Amino acid sequence: QVQLVESGGGLVQAGGSLRLSCAASGIWFSDSAVAWYRQAPGKQRELVAAISSSGNTNYADAVKGRFTISRDKAKYTWYLQMNSLKPEDTAAYYCNAHSGGRDYWGQGTQVTVSS
Repeated sequence: QVQLVESGGGLVQAGGSLRLSCAASGIWFSDSAVAWYRQAPGKQRELVAAISSSGNTNYADAVKGRFTISRDKAKYTWYLQMNSLKPEDTAAYYCNAHSGGRDYWGQGTQVTVSS
């Protein structure tokens, strides 16, 4: 059974940092592409950052230079380091894993950035 468990969200002031974690089980680390999405109230879910199974990364223009996606094979965990946070980064953040031809989602973690 595949499980993705996000953590690390919270309330932070503008300019601050947070690191989100996505701990995975039931998928093959080396064969999995993982992405972070976010969804603000009243808006569609949008891609924030992604890392392929080979380690290539890409970012939404809104977060380039501020967010970094990474992974730790030993911990079977993917991360999203978020720096210089802005109020417009406020959203529920979701981890998505594409593995074995299927997509899996975590339950989400809330990030709130106060001005």
